[in-house]
Amino acid sequence: MSSQPEVVEAQPRPDSSRGKNEARRLRRSGRIPAVVYGAKKSAVAISVDPKQISRILHSASGHNTIFDMNVNGESSKGMVVDWQYDPLSGKLLHIDLKRIAMDEKIRVSVPIHLVGEAPGVKVQGGIMDQVLREVEIECLPGDIPSHIDADVSHLEFGSVLRVADLPHGGKLEFVTDEQQTVAHVTHVKEEVAPAAEAAVEGAAAAPAEPEVIKKGKQEAEGEGEPAPAKK
Repeated sequence: MSSQPEVVEAQPRPDSSRGKNEARRLRRSGRIPAVVYGAKKSAVAISVDPKQISRILHSASGHNTIFDMNVNGESSKGMVVDWQYDPLSGKLLHIDLKRIAMDEKIRVSVPIHLVGEAPGVKVQGGIMDQVLREVEIECLPGDIPSHIDADVSHLEFGSVLRVADLPHGGKLEFVTDEQQTVAHVTHVKEEVAPAAEAAVEGAAAAPAEPEVIKKGKQEAEGEGEPAPAKK
């Protein structure tokens, strides 16, 4: 997380501001509709600056970033839990925010980064297959990592890196099944299938070739057969 968290200044929206037309007007003014909930409080319709939210989503910790949030004079910690983009323009359309209690554990998904060079790739000529790219964890908000490093420097053919093998330092618990495969080394796909297929096709086509030639030969012989000699 950033040492100087982003401060999101949210403005409450009255019930009369709901609806597509009001949302369009809000976006034209430079803000986007949002809703904030959690911490055993009622959900509140708000508007936020999309530039602030974009900076949060594109930071190192992404949507797991904990930031300060001011709503109608009340300050709290918050997280982005859902967001919508315009498929054509790529602009943010709507944001869901959640109030966070720093002394209560929460569940989040964090990315997995493979580190190290596996002998199965470097020496044995295999390829690295990363099966799991995110893992769900439970921890205090202040302990959420931006990512988890998975050391693959010991992986050879036949060995598997599982969720249980990931480092966690005792500050977090894995919610994802610990026996689930994170990565393993597989054999390089041999390019023999096309050649074998061509050979099979060639073998299947071979009997038809003599028949065509034989048929043509018979027709030629019929056409060129000499007339019986006159007595």
